[in-house]
Amino acid sequence: MLLHTRTTPQERRRSFREQLASGRLLRMPGAINPLSARLIQDTGFDAVYLSGAVMAADLGLPDIGLTTNVEIAARAAQTTRVTDLPVLIDADTGFGEPMNAARTVQLLEDAGLAGLHLEDQVNPKRCGHLDGKTITPREEMAKRLRAAVDARRDPDFLLMARTDARSVEGLDAAIDRAKAYVDAGADAIFPEALADVSEYETFREAVDVPLLANLTEFGKTPLLDAPTLASLGYNIALYPVTLLRTAMGAVENGLRTIAAEGTQKSLLPDMMTRSRLYELLGYDEYAAFDASVFDFRLPPGA
Repeated sequence: MLLHTRTTPQERRRSFREQLASGRLLRMPGAINPLSARLIQDTGFDAVYLSGAVMAADLGLPDIGLTTNVEIAARAAQTTRVTDLPVLIDADTGFGEPMNAARTVQLLEDAGLAGLHLEDQVNPKRCGHLDGKTITPREEMAKRLRAAVDARRDPDFLLMARTDARSVEGLDAAIDRAKAYVDAGADAIFPEALADVSEYETFREAVDVPLLANLTEFGKTPLLDAPTLASLGYNIALYPVTLLRTAMGAVENGLRTIAAEGTQKSLLPDMMTRSRLYELLGYDEYAAFDASVFDFRLPPGA
C-alpha cells in the first residue's frame, strides 16, 4: 500500500454492497485519523467508519452541527487514501436543505467513500444519545433523501438513513419513519438509540433492508456482542467512538504520568513500538520504491 490504496472507490463500494447482501455481520470501528484506519484494516475488520462526533472532537468542537461538509470531505479523502476497506461516513443532516444534502453526496462520492448516512434531526443536530433532540417532519426527511438519491452518480454508493425518532416519538414511529425512508430511496437504515434486545428484534422484523447497530459507549443502547447481533439479523456492528475514547484516555494518562513522574519510562510497555509503527506505515516499501527510482538508468541508446 504505497502512497495510496490498491483498489478504486468503485471496487470498494461494490464490495461493501456485496458484503451487506451476504447476511454476514460486518464489524465497523470508527477511525480517529487515517493511520488508525490502516490499523483497522491490519487487524482484520470489515469496514471503517468516520463519526461526526469524532471528527468534531478532533477539531476541539462538540457534536452539535458545527463542522461543514467540506471539512468532513477533506478528512474522508485522507482516510480513503490509506485503506482498501469500504469507508462509511456520518453526514449529519446533510448540512442544510435538500440541495445541501445533494451537494454533500457528491462531495463525499468524490472523496472515495463507500457510503454515508443522513439523519432526521433538525439542523443543527445533537448527539444521538443526548436528550433534547428535535426531529424533522417525516416528509422533510424524505425530501432530504430524495435529493441525495437524485444527486448520486455511482449507484453502488450506499445511502443510509438514520432515524432518531425512537427516543422522541417512540419505537413504532421510528419504524414507520424507517419504512418511509426506504420508500424515499434509502438503501439501509440506522435506528439510533434502541433500548434493548426486544427493540432490536422488533425493528428487524419490520424493516427489510440492511440495518446498523450503533454500539456507542455510555449511551442509551446496550453493548451487545457480535454473535448476539448476528443472531438478531443485523448487518453492521458499529463502534463509532471507541478508538477516540481509548486513545484520549491513554493520552490523558500519559500526560499525567509525565507530569507526576518527570519521565515517560513507566509508559513504555503500553506504547506502540517504533518498529511496529514503521511496519504499519510501510517504511520498507517506501525505501524499496525510493531505491528503485534512485538506481534507475535509461538503457543504452534510449
